[in-house]
Amino acid sequence: MAKEKYYITTPIYYPSDNLHIGHTYCTVMADAMARFKRITGYDVMFLTGTDEHGQKIQKKAEENNVSPKEYVDRVVDGIKELWKTMEISYDDFIRTTDERHVKRVQDIFLKMYENGDIYKGNYEGWYCRECEAFWTDVQAEAGKCPDCGRSIEKAEEEAYFFKLSEYQDKLLDLFENTPEFLEPESRRNEMISFVKQGLEDLCISRTSFDWGIPVPIDEKHVIYVWLDALSNYVTALGYPGKDIEKYNKYWPADVHLVGKEIVRFHSIIWPAMLMSIKEPLPKKVLGHGWILLEGGKMSKSRGNVVDPVKLIERYGVDALKYFLLREYTFGQDGLFTNEVMLNRMNYDLANDLGNLVSRTVAMIEKYNDGIIPEIAESCDPDGDLEEIATGTASKVAAYMEEFSFSQALESIWTLIRRTNKYIDETMPWVLAKDEAKKDRLDTVLHNLAEAIRTVSILIYPFMHTTSTKIREQLGIADKPVVWTDSEKFVMLSGEKVEKKDPIFPRLDIEKEIEELEKMNGTKEKTPDYKEEISVDDFDKVDLRTGKIIECKKHPKADKLLVSQVKIGGDVRQIVSGIAMHYSPEDMVGKSVVVVANLKPVKLRGELSQGMLLFADNGEKLEIVTSEAEDGNQIR
Repeated sequence: MAKEKYYITTPIYYPSDNLHIGHTYCTVMADAMARFKRITGYDVMFLTGTDEHGQKIQKKAEENNVSPKEYVDRVVDGIKELWKTMEISYDDFIRTTDERHVKRVQDIFLKMYENGDIYKGNYEGWYCRECEAFWTDVQAEAGKCPDCGRSIEKAEEEAYFFKLSEYQDKLLDLFENTPEFLEPESRRNEMISFVKQGLEDLCISRTSFDWGIPVPIDEKHVIYVWLDALSNYVTALGYPGKDIEKYNKYWPADVHLVGKEIVRFHSIIWPAMLMSIKEPLPKKVLGHGWILLEGGKMSKSRGNVVDPVKLIERYGVDALKYFLLREYTFGQDGLFTNEVMLNRMNYDLANDLGNLVSRTVAMIEKYNDGIIPEIAESCDPDGDLEEIATGTASKVAAYMEEFSFSQALESIWTLIRRTNKYIDETMPWVLAKDEAKKDRLDTVLHNLAEAIRTVSILIYPFMHTTSTKIREQLGIADKPVVWTDSEKFVMLSGEKVEKKDPIFPRLDIEKEIEELEKMNGTKEKTPDYKEEISVDDFDKVDLRTGKIIECKKHPKADKLLVSQVKIGGDVRQIVSGIAMHYSPEDMVGKSVVVVANLKPVKLRGELSQGMLLFADNGEKLEIVTSEAEDGNQIR
């Protein structure tokens, strides 16, 4: 019987410089899902790669006195080496400079052209070199890019255009009638608002630089980055062309996993392109949040990046993978600090998991000559441990289908913590003092080994190296890791255990923070806190969750937006000085935090009945969001 297929992709990364931990986060998520699907019986295709054309690359190459190809080759070698270090299990790595990709992108251009969806015209508008994106006057208010906040420049040149505007209604129908296509819901609401304000035809060629794929009907033009880059998801499978066996097998993709800043391209431009060439759409686009440092989003241009290689060299790849998958909730932004990372490694990995394995193996060696015994005499705690152990796999699987990696790992750690508690309940060291209780001791040791064996299977998609190390200590390294074996609890008997060095040594947090600051040449800044207040003072502030149901520009003030915010059964009008950072359509649908008992005030003639909370990263105000239902009190 043929296996069910599963096709997952990361975005193809832009090799203007080495990747940072934000890129690592996305790829680690995709890798965990690919490994999970493989171990649960799927035929998996996992694609990643690099997006290597465009004006920014050409400029970088000129600055380094090399050709664009020489420049990207060097950076791509570093990316591949990083994925090797991270033990990323991709099945294919696509480069947009690959010959296989170049020819197929030209063929896709021709298909769209022959279908009447491409025409020649003149482009005049705003261009963001950093994002390689064009913007209208309305979108580029105040001369800033709506996506990255950087300065943009006026551009005018002959270009080919894709009739994106003709797909507006079809895209709205897609979002509204196939909600699972784009998740989480907040991203879908943002895209619905974006499309409803009207789509303009898309510039898909450039003449002002030549580092790109030539337009097949007019070689003084090169194909512009998004038509080139987005096509990788099908060109890697052989489409279009004669050798499309992989395409027929794996397309449509099950999941495009992308950062929230490129959701618009993947959920609007890409499906419209596929509609134009009359090919099936991907099943799902998932937009994850950013990993933030103090001061905002990680960015190579800002210089505020964390090098994953340095962390791996010091703590190991599995510790870093665990932290990334466990600490951050999918779809939401998360703050990275050295202290949070080190505490997670210490408490979860060293204390909970590492100590459990070491204690159990040591007790089996001491009390039963290193041999895992059979069950002989069961008592009350045994049934509870077995029930939790055998029931965890289904919980993990359910969370993985939702890309809720953090909750999946929490389910596994619930079992780990229960197993540690089982040791405290049964006290094997006390049982060992009484020969009459040897049967009971054997059962306890067997159950501990079974629980750890189960854990070794459940953590495999996330931390396969750690899984192997655990199985080596249990004497079962030669046995295959089978997912369904995690639902069984009587599989060990007679195996010889072998205690080794701790899987995760305990860390001195203060010392490690100092070392990391030396490595990075930085010291984490202590915020300048305001004057202390009492609990009674804080209790006067009523913070509530709300949902923005409508937003418009203030009729008399360019810097102000006027939002209608639903707070339970109440709808409040709130005026915010954020028009430099957000457009009205950006705000609609966001779940926000509101100061609900602020005295109402009129701002330039508009009543404001509260305040929205934002974090100031120095460049852009980042709105504080909540996943809780509107109207809930924040405590």
